[in-house]
Amino acid sequence: MDVDAESKMNLSHREVRVLLLHEFRLGHKATEAASNICGTMGQGLVSTRTAQRWFNHFKNGDLELDDLPRSGRPMEVDVDFLKQLIEEDPRLTLRCLAEQLGCSHTTVEKHLNELGKTWKYGVWIPHELSAHQLQQRVDACMDLITSHRNYQWLSNLITGDEKWVLYVNYTRRRQWLSAGQTGVATPKADLHSKKLMLSVWWGIKGVIHWEVLPNGYTITADLYCQQLDRVAEKLKGKQDRVYFLHDNARPHVAKSTREKLLKLGWITIPHPPYSPDLAPTDYHLFRSLSNDLRDKKFDDESDVKTELVKFFDEKSQDFYERGIMSLPERWQQVVDSNGKYISEN
Repeated sequence: MDVDAESKMNLSHREVRVLLLHEFRLGHKATEAASNICGTMGQGLVSTRTAQRWFNHFKNGDLELDDLPRSGRPMEVDVDFLKQLIEEDPRLTLRCLAEQLGCSHTTVEKHLNELGKTWKYGVWIPHELSAHQLQQRVDACMDLITSHRNYQWLSNLITGDEKWVLYVNYTRRRQWLSAGQTGVATPKADLHSKKLMLSVWWGIKGVIHWEVLPNGYTITADLYCQQLDRVAEKLKGKQDRVYFLHDNARPHVAKSTREKLLKLGWITIPHPPYSPDLAPTDYHLFRSLSNDLRDKKFDDESDVKTELVKFFDEKSQDFYERGIMSLPERWQQVVDSNGKYISEN
């Protein structure tokens, strides 16, 4: 039987629920029931979510189809169904949840708070990892966990990376404002912001060597090999054995770079692709540096270098040691989570 939109709209809530109860007694599933009703009585008449909610009532022996009278008391919410909804899709809004549960959004919010839920953004991840990449992360971490009797070798670990340092580091922040107030303005960053490339190498005792590339220069394999020579010169007489950790950027894995590391006698530590959460320079040193640079503005290269000297010097040895010695715990987290990224607080 075909119906037009007007006759579809004339069906009361109770009549829709009668149809749902009929479908339930026929042994149909909620999804099938919603499809059958919409196919017969008009598209959009009842959603799958609404069908699931009423089927939950029916399964619990509650066959009451009329709305409860409003006496000022809060409407009872099916907390189990609420849990089911947010487990299936944690991005559902209060409005959407309220529509599915047939109550006000304030009631939903109250129950969500009681369940310990808060409305916040999900985390950004560096890359959508394939199954192969997830396994690469697990394999690399398992190798690092099992290849040594203990982690004393980490005291000889040297690691490093590159980072762009902007001259202008403005960050727009929330402000408490009255109606009509515009607040403190924050200039938008230029499309081609002025910046310098910082390269740094460090270990548990602190920074070994850092340098800023002249404006317009980029890291190539040849330049990277020259930088490694300068790092080796700084280490001469201080450290006989070097375990070296860097990421898989092209200059880092070039043939000339691999030959340079062999010549230096450094032991390269395996590092899986797309894994900044396993690189202390990314998750520890540069994270702290980014916080330090926030809202700061520099006039020239000299100003940038002065700030970098101040930042590195003010960090205690404990800071650098924590960054390196947190690696075993992170390797284990990756293994335990089957390769997933580590959530940063």
